[in-house]
Amino acid sequence: MTGRSATTGRTGTTVRAGRAGGGPAGAGELLELVRTGRAVTRGALQEATGLSRATVGQRLDRLFRAGWLREGPGGPVGSPLGGRPSLTLEFDDTHAAVLAADLDTRHARAAVLSLTGEILAEHSGPLVIEDGPEAVLGELGVWFAELLDKAGRRADEACGIGLAVPGPVDSETGRVVQPPIMPGWDGYDIRGRLSHALTEHTGAAPVPVLVDNDANLMAYGEQRTAHPDCPSFVLVKVSTGIGAGVVVDGSVYRGIDGGAGDIGHIRVGTEALCRCGSHGCLAAVASGGAVARRLAESGVPAASGADVRNLLASGHPEAAALAREAGRRVGDVLATVVTLLNPGVLMIAGDLAGTPFLTGVRELLYQRALPRSTAHLNVVTSRLGERAGLVGAGALVVEHLYAPGRVEERLRALGV
Repeated sequence: MTGRSATTGRTGTTVRAGRAGGGPAGAGELLELVRTGRAVTRGALQEATGLSRATVGQRLDRLFRAGWLREGPGGPVGSPLGGRPSLTLEFDDTHAAVLAADLDTRHARAAVLSLTGEILAEHSGPLVIEDGPEAVLGELGVWFAELLDKAGRRADEACGIGLAVPGPVDSETGRVVQPPIMPGWDGYDIRGRLSHALTEHTGAAPVPVLVDNDANLMAYGEQRTAHPDCPSFVLVKVSTGIGAGVVVDGSVYRGIDGGAGDIGHIRVGTEALCRCGSHGCLAAVASGGAVARRLAESGVPAASGADVRNLLASGHPEAAALAREAGRRVGDVLATVVTLLNPGVLMIAGDLAGTPFLTGVRELLYQRALPRSTAHLNVVTSRLGERAGLVGAGALVVEHLYAPGRVEERLRALGV
């Protein structure tokens, strides 16, 4: 974010919102204050920014003309002498919509979302990631066209696309980097192909496409929705593979090139062969895919983490026992993760995120981690379920497009 928010420090001094270079707040900073609920009247914006009433009015006028702000109902009267209530300002989430998709290995989910994260239309179905990016992203273009119709939105109302993928992503380029379970995707131009697919099937102009790892976007969606006050949040997704998303101070932590959180490939001292080609990875012995293989070897029909999830839902005793054992292995690794990051919330998500697996995680986590590291730790399961990646992907697009500096660029492009 380019601007600094209006906050109160330990001494009680108000920190004025402004540009990183120290200049006065622009329209983008005012929109940020309104959108986040930190200042929702003209007077509050004046106080937060130090700008004059006339300057605030001029900058708000640009946002009204763009259709990004609207006036809400009047707030309470602040003076004991009465008078007219101050009109509140609201971010108008109806002026555009966001497209989002979440890819798994053999299944995908896509949606149209409002700018405030409400799902307006949704579709899920089989989509095999091993079919390659051309086919998969082309099919998403078809899905998006149908979903826009279903949501009653025009194609030109889509302002961006967010995509969650089950592999490490370089956030600068939007390309996956050596993904173990995405053959044919390494270095592929996902952004260009998906934007073209939308244009091809809707006639819409190209839109920005943001791509990130699925665990990152699940963590982002869950943290913003259910744990917005948690400054250190970790989500672990256990499905076909195992990955973690980390949100620190409201931002996804990705590492230097998108590899942060790839805990599925931590070595755990076994000789099991992992899909990445190495031996002894955590994912090779504790993922949904690993549990499915062990069940299949014992004669239980299971080929994926989704199959294991269904068996767990039906109370299958062998699936439950293996899920608890997998949870213990993951919990052993998470003891180190918790000690390193000291999160307030550790969320378990994905196909195995049920009672047996969670029990196993807790057994080893609390046994191996220092009491100091777990004293204020909440170990929970997903609140958003299968929609977490969609919500996170949509939020990523909105935060990108409505960041203060980008707001200024977009307003100039609109001629307002």
